[in-house]
Amino acid sequence: MIHTFSYHDKYYVYDTGSGSLHECDEKTARYLAGEPVEMTDEELAEIAHLKEAGLLGAPETSARPIKSHEIKALCLHICHDCNLRCKYCFADEGAYHAAREMMPLAVAKVAVDFLIRESGNRKVLEMDFFGGEPLMNFDVLKETVLYAKEEGKKHGKKFLFTTTTNGLLLDGEKADFLNEEMENVVLSLDGRPEVHDAVRKTINGKGSFAAVIKKIKEFVKIRGDKHYYVRGTFTAKNLDFSKDVLFLADEGFDSLSMEPVVTEIDDLAIKEEHLPQIESEYEALCDEYIKREAEGRGFNFFHFNVDLEGGPCLQKRVSACGAGNEYFSVLPNGDLYPCHQFAGEKEWRMGSVFAGIERADLRETFATNCLFTRKKCEGCFAKFICSGGCSANNYHYNGDVNEPYSMTCAMMKKRIECGMHALAERKSREN
Repeated sequence: MIHTFSYHDKYYVYDTGSGSLHECDEKTARYLAGEPVEMTDEELAEIAHLKEAGLLGAPETSARPIKSHEIKALCLHICHDCNLRCKYCFADEGAYHAAREMMPLAVAKVAVDFLIRESGNRKVLEMDFFGGEPLMNFDVLKETVLYAKEEGKKHGKKFLFTTTTNGLLLDGEKADFLNEEMENVVLSLDGRPEVHDAVRKTINGKGSFAAVIKKIKEFVKIRGDKHYYVRGTFTAKNLDFSKDVLFLADEGFDSLSMEPVVTEIDDLAIKEEHLPQIESEYEALCDEYIKREAEGRGFNFFHFNVDLEGGPCLQKRVSACGAGNEYFSVLPNGDLYPCHQFAGEKEWRMGSVFAGIERADLRETFATNCLFTRKKCEGCFAKFICSGGCSANNYHYNGDVNEPYSMTCAMMKKRIECGMHALAERKSREN
């Protein structure tokens, strides 16, 4: 499949079969898009050369992936409570529509044992600490890490840990521990003070920006070159979110993500009529992103990371995520769910770390789920990059894990085109 698009005065051709991106003139882009354009023999010969080299019109893979039942990762809901009351929280302000509770250390240890036992021949295992706010149960988090490392050595396994935190409890001890033990740390901060404070409030209803940014800055300072992300969320209230991303970059954070909200709250929800402005914001952000990179003050923006050469292999991209098969969420009582976005929805409970997988039917649903089971993706240029979107979002908006959510698709395609343009500009500077 050949996809042509323009970005300002630049024209591009992306070949889905080979993963090749070519910059071209307007006439060539129109010709390859199927428009009736007269081409010279020389121009046609250049196109033919690219096709012969397998860089244009290359056949797409149709091989369905074989997914392993060896579990590689668990998301531990170490705390179903939170010290913030964020208005848009998909997790019901940390409680997941149930009692507020902490995961006991005994449950966490059984989860570690379960992962080791069910990981088969895998040598590298992943464990994410999630909430609510994980640092509210820091002692259990800490002891779980130490236990996992100890047990991992006994069984020839290496653990990689990640924690997602709102930062309010990042004091010296916790910051030092996370910096030492975490492969990645995700820090929640929505951008400008007025944007953040409008939705991310403390239990007493006050804005949390001033306290959060101070703690996060202190942590990032000691983090050095280790992995972290400052992750924001934009809503219908801040459709000018490019300003929030750039604000965070100006505050010294060089690894950023800004996600569209997932909510049904009417005044915050992203709606179809917002798409033109959102697409315009992505372009505005991309323009500044390229400008700053050229000036030597660039930053990493997650959604513009389009790696056509060294990214995930095609097999992984076709497989989509491992939720419900290679990856599970563990609730404080030990119950297993496909991922954190399904957590607490009883129809998606798949077993427990004590009893193991009890819903083989659900596991098979996720094991057979891949890009090729998502029929709407067949004619989409982005399919081998986005893998068909998030199963949970698909289900929550369309009632089917294989039915892509159109709003996410539209935003994804725009981000990919921006990322491809940024990649082309980078390559041009390097050459």
